[in-house]
Amino acid sequence: MASKTKGAATAASSTVRLLVPAGKASPSPPVGPALGQRGVKTIDFTKQFNDRTKAYTQGVPIRVIMNVKPDRSFTFVVKSPPTAWLLLQALGQEKGSSRPSHTTIGELDIRHIYEIACIKHQDVGCEDVGLESMTSRVLAQAKGMGIAVVRNEVVE
Repeated sequence: MASKTKGAATAASSTVRLLVPAGKASPSPPVGPALGQRGVKTIDFTKQFNDRTKAYTQGVPIRVIMNVKPDRSFTFVVKSPPTAWLLLQALGQEKGSSRPSHTTIGELDIRHIYEIACIKHQDVGCEDVGLESMTSRVLAQAKGMGIAVVRNEVVE
């Protein structure tokens, strides 16, 4: 008799990437449909997510990488907010420049770039990336958004 085994695609776990406001996860879109397709109980995720993000200011966009197993259990990792969001908050703007190489939306000090790089360096998966490399990535993102980076010298 042939055994009834399911294909390898159903035995593998799937990864879901979400951007959810801190402390405001709810079963409504985008969370509900993304998890419902994989058979995960949305209310379980929302309770756990809201508990983990209590320390953040409500509404801060938080990146979530969720691993859903075939038995519908899940684990997830909470990452820091997107770099673009951190840069815009430091600048006090709502969006970047539509023509970044031609117009700037403001200036940030190199110390702000370094602080954002320190925040991003703490993310899971960035252990092997040096802080200098992370700083250059944040600098490149700032340039791509039309943010000028200046170095203010401290005079005593």
